[in-house]
Amino acid sequence: MAHSYEKRILRVLEYIHENPAGDLSLDTLADVAAMSRFHWHRVFHAMTGETCAQAVRRVRLYRAANWLIYKDWSVAEVARRAGYPNVQSFTRIFTDAFSVSPGTFRTKGSLSDFPTRKPKGTYKMFEVEIKRTPARHIAALLHKGPYTEVGPCFDKLANIATKTKLWPNVECMVGIHYDDPNVIDEANLRCHAGLSVPGNVPVPNELERVQLQGGDYAILHYKGPYEGVKIAYDFLFGKWLAETDRIPLDAPCYELYLNNPEDTPPEQLLTDIYLPMAA
Repeated sequence: MAHSYEKRILRVLEYIHENPAGDLSLDTLADVAAMSRFHWHRVFHAMTGETCAQAVRRVRLYRAANWLIYKDWSVAEVARRAGYPNVQSFTRIFTDAFSVSPGTFRTKGSLSDFPTRKPKGTYKMFEVEIKRTPARHIAALLHKGPYTEVGPCFDKLANIATKTKLWPNVECMVGIHYDDPNVIDEANLRCHAGLSVPGNVPVPNELERVQLQGGDYAILHYKGPYEGVKIAYDFLFGKWLAETDRIPLDAPCYELYLNNPEDTPPEQLLTDIYLPMAA
């Protein structure tokens, strides 16, 4: 239920408040939330409207602002307790947030000057169903870089399938996404462009075999251009998941492309997003 995920988020925010100078990495916060590292950040971002990094920065600055006003600690001590490696980096980040230096804030500022978090906004609605899904065998090429630039990788994949006469065995085209674009720089995003084939079909040497596990999946049905699929992920992680008592598995999402972009208008493209769920 929604309160389960809200409790996880509140537990993480409380942990950040209590440990501003501690290990606040994504892995640590996922452990505090008791959630999959694959999906925790997407849930947090979709439900709160800010990334984990933004939340850590906001809480650290809030604690620092309190200490500057109510404690007689030096600026260096405030920086250390707030989790900043040195006074220079703390001063730069604090000044960027408050438009005054820590020293000036101590004499002239107030907590009413603290920048507030923007509301997360509303979600477009999508149909989601939970369905038992068999394992899939994928003949794939690895793409590294912006997800929106995966097209040439699919073109290369199609050429290989044509050359090796793989098409008669292809069930559908698949995209497997390993990284959250809200966290990872675009240049380092990783995904597989793939073709789903029966398990007994040999995979051409130019391709690698990737297996997607079977089990329960939450399947979101998206209709529209591939460039707009982010709003579907935001709904899946920010609204739908918050209203269920199911927990995602520690495994990546994948997408099935149900029609051909070469002969289908962008607004008519059909994509199913598969989110692996614990039983």
